[in-house]
Amino acid sequence: MASMFTKRLTKELRDLQASPPAGIFVEHAGDDLKCWRITLKGAEGTLYEGEIFTLQFKFGSNYPLESPEVIFVGSVPIHPHIYSNGHICLSILYDQWSPALTISSVCLSIQSMLSSASKKELPPDNNMYVLSAKKSPKATTWAFHDDTV
Repeated sequence: MASMFTKRLTKELRDLQASPPAGIFVEHAGDDLKCWRITLKGAEGTLYEGEIFTLQFKFGSNYPLESPEVIFVGSVPIHPHIYSNGHICLSILYDQWSPALTISSVCLSIQSMLSSASKKELPPDNNMYVLSAKKSPKATTWAFHDDTV
């Protein structure tokens, strides 16, 4: 009998490959489903139009009850809520996670966060954070105080 983890991720992968949201494509999903790479295109009419980024999703065995680890790999967008090491400050990835969220909805939230930026700039504490950050952003205690970008 397949686990909840396997059933859920298999369904999400099938749905994402069959009808991906605009600008979101599954690049790779490992045989064990524990690590995915998803390509995200900057939306038209935004600061990131034409730019392509890669998100890495790592799933623990408690998914979907527990959020995946999500980071940008390769080219990292310059954005007030994205650190230069690829860590993303977005509440739904941490304390506002819900098992009702899907990989598709997480990607759309990140794409929306990029789309709402009014200028390309790093978080004000980028250098200090990157120097002291753990490998996983899930090991960070995030303070969410600005939802305007």
